[in-house]
Amino acid sequence: MSDTLAGRRVAFVVAPEGIEQVELTEPWKAVEKAGGIPELVSSDSGTVQAFNHLDKADTFPVDKVVTDVSPDDYDALVLPGGVANPDFLRTNKDAVKFIGGFFAQQKPVAAICHAPWTLIEADVVRGRRLTSWPSLQTDLRNAGAEWVDEEVVVDAGLVTSRNPDDLPAFCAKLVEEIAEGKHRAQSRST
Repeated sequence: MSDTLAGRRVAFVVAPEGIEQVELTEPWKAVEKAGGIPELVSSDSGTVQAFNHLDKADTFPVDKVVTDVSPDDYDALVLPGGVANPDFLRTNKDAVKFIGGFFAQQKPVAAICHAPWTLIEADVVRGRRLTSWPSLQTDLRNAGAEWVDEEVVVDAGLVTSRNPDDLPAFCAKLVEEIAEGKHRAQSRST
C-alpha cells in the first residue's frame, strides 16, 4: 500500500440506492491503496443498494449520515454516478449543502458519470470545465459550465469523468488531486 494519501479521510456521498457499483468500488480501492481512509456517507443509515447499470448488485454499509458530518471532517469528496444516485442527492438539501461545503473549503472533489447533476444543484459548476455522461451536457452548459467529451478533466481540484470506461484515469487523477490538498481556485465565486 502506498502512503500518498496517508490517513486522509475521503467522503463518498451516495443515495440509499441507484449507485453504479463500479463507480463506487474502484475509486474506493484507489483511495485505500494510496493510504487514504474512505467513508460511505448517505442520507440514511443502514445500507445502500448499488447497481450494475440497471441490475441490482451489492449492498454496502453506511459509515455516516450526511446530517451528522461536515466537510471539516474530510480532506476530499468523491461522488459516484448511476442515474438514480445523483438524481436523489440533488433533491436532498443536506447532501447538496455538504457537497457545496467542499468547494467553499477549497477541497478536492471527484465526480463521475451522472454525479455532476448534484454539482449543478450545489451551484459550483459555473465557469468550470468538466465532463460527464453525455446526456448531462446541456444541463451543465445551462448551469454555466464548459462541457467537454474527454476521459478525465481536472479544473482547480474538481475531477470529472464520463463513465466506467474512464475509471483508471479518473482514479489516478482523484488520488493526485487529493494528495495535492486544497486548491485556492476551487472556491472561486460562481
